[in-house]
Amino acid sequence: MKNKVIPGKVTRGERSYAYAKACGIIGKSFVGKRIDKLENIARLSELDRVIFPDSYRELPEKELLTDLEDRIINRAVDSIISIVECFAHPPEFLILLLRSYEYADIKSIIYLLHNNNSEAENRYANEVPPHTYIGPYQTIKFKAWPDFPAMVKNTEFEFLLEMDGILQGNQEDLAMQSSLDRQYYKALWKSLAALPVKDRQITQKILSYEISLKDSCLALRLRTYYKMKSDEIKPYLIYLSNMGNSHSLAEEAISCLEIPLDDHSAWSDWRWRNFLNPDSGPRQWKADPRYFQNAASRFLYRTAKKYFHLRPFSLDSIFCFIKLKQFEEDLLTSSVEGLNISMTNKEVFSMLGVVH
Repeated sequence: MKNKVIPGKVTRGERSYAYAKACGIIGKSFVGKRIDKLENIARLSELDRVIFPDSYRELPEKELLTDLEDRIINRAVDSIISIVECFAHPPEFLILLLRSYEYADIKSIIYLLHNNNSEAENRYANEVPPHTYIGPYQTIKFKAWPDFPAMVKNTEFEFLLEMDGILQGNQEDLAMQSSLDRQYYKALWKSLAALPVKDRQITQKILSYEISLKDSCLALRLRTYYKMKSDEIKPYLIYLSNMGNSHSLAEEAISCLEIPLDDHSAWSDWRWRNFLNPDSGPRQWKADPRYFQNAASRFLYRTAKKYFHLRPFSLDSIFCFIKLKQFEEDLLTSSVEGLNISMTNKEVFSMLGVVH
């Protein structure tokens, strides 16, 4: 594994090798028709044997839960790293895609700091909290735990120390998480703009969908679960303009802030209306943020799957590969969580609306 990361240009040979390797990994992944292999599983131990036929663990179901989740995440990360490292000097955009795991880790660590209880304090007094290792692309100094300022020193997360009360739990989690999301997507968007147009046409389209849908989902969640008003929600959105025009990617989220949550017909002109739960049955319809999130996730998965082979020697294909591996990771960890509460995978897939 490389010791130093120097973002830069990529060669055609690197593109070809990375795409060929990505195709091999996807062929063994649980996407597309291979999802069928998971459908009839009803126990965690069965799932472990299907995902890791050569390295499954003989553990009690309770211990297997977190162990299997960790291995699923590490499996996805290792696959992504193996593709990023096909490039002598990986583009910053690919590195940032991988470092989305650091952003997730820092959110979890701050949540732990904000919500300490005696059990957590004892467990993590001398033990680093769970996190995902991303090799030479890691910037957070986890070994400095529990010294949070030392962990984030000289990283892009250092700005968190300037947020009032961040270490005392006085800074609301929503403000912290939205600040991290805005920083991440702005950096990702900026690094994407630095790529040649021929390398980012599909990626730009899918990422613009992702940001718009993320904002829209957040707006629905805050309106539904927290009863927040329009002016209260707007500061938490991700404001980016689409490349080549002045269209704000937050426009769809902003446009839905005043639409009644209990009138399905009022959403008929909204861009993402097809991802709303259908109006059926005698009960009063209400917008369901969880249904919307699952539908949005399926749409992004299908779009990445569609475009993965379309431009095989561009960085677009590598972006789609990463999205497919992360979809697979989400699907498998959802399966673990469902099986743990005695659901079958068929029931989990039905709840998620998974289609092959």
